[in-house]
Amino acid sequence: MTLSQQILWGSMYLGLCFVIEIVMLTWCTLVIRRLADKWASKGHTIQTASPIAVALGFIVLTHTIQVWIWAMVWVFSSVLPDWNSALYFSLVTFTTLGYGDIVLGENLRIFGAFASVTGLLAFGLSTAYMVALMTRVFENRFLS
Repeated sequence: MTLSQQILWGSMYLGLCFVIEIVMLTWCTLVIRRLADKWASKGHTIQTASPIAVALGFIVLTHTIQVWIWAMVWVFSSVLPDWNSALYFSLVTFTTLGYGDIVLGENLRIFGAFASVTGLLAFGLSTAYMVALMTRVFENRFLS
């Protein structure tokens, strides 16, 4: 894959992952808003913990979907031989852990780096979402 192809395809998969991230976080917000009235009649622990638990569930699911997308890229393009290797490499790359036991060829290094950028930005967006949610939950819980 040429450098321009790596940048183009890497950007496209990064963009796809961010569309998924935005849709999932928006859906999470709608679910939390819908369930807030049900939680209001429960104890303070449920009112506080439930939105956080729901958000964490959505975030884990969202990141899992993104790791699977990158794994599909590696398997369907015959870069990695099996799903186990592809999922392992995707997860290690997405989390920017990068053990180095599976390394892409020179013609895919830039493209592979986009998986790391995807993970880095996804974790940042998810962290910002959780901070905003927890700020709102704790403000409502302790300042009302």
